[in-house]
Amino acid sequence: MKSKIILLTAAVGLIVHTGCKSHEGAYAPVLKESHETENREPLVLMDPGAQRSISTTGIQRRTMEDGRLQVTANIVNRENRRLQVQVNCVFKDAQGFSTGDESPWRTLILTENSQESVSFTSLNDKAEKFTIRVREAR
Repeated sequence: MKSKIILLTAAVGLIVHTGCKSHEGAYAPVLKESHETENREPLVLMDPGAQRSISTTGIQRRTMEDGRLQVTANIVNRENRRLQVQVNCVFKDAQGFSTGDESPWRTLILTENSQESVSFTSLNDKAEKFTIRVREAR
């Protein structure tokens, strides 16, 4: 019995000691892979419903005569039911930072197993990259 108490006391002491360590100085930022996806992929699905129900068959980009970027995405409903989603586009510079040119969220209604094209055009000629974002409409 005495050995169990000593063992329990030692275990509690170890937990308290390791749980109370202090850290001095700054912490490095922690970036989840899910946050990095928006920097790598041209189309991202923002919630579990969109991830389950939405896909794309392709994204087309073209530079217009005045230097603005135009992108068109084919959004696919993978479900056998009508879906309502919202879509927007963030235009980015060569380094991947927003140019301040972000479209408003647009509602897109997709019938069963359908495909719809949605287009976005940047407001200025600074855009070189983009991210199209899709989320469930609420």
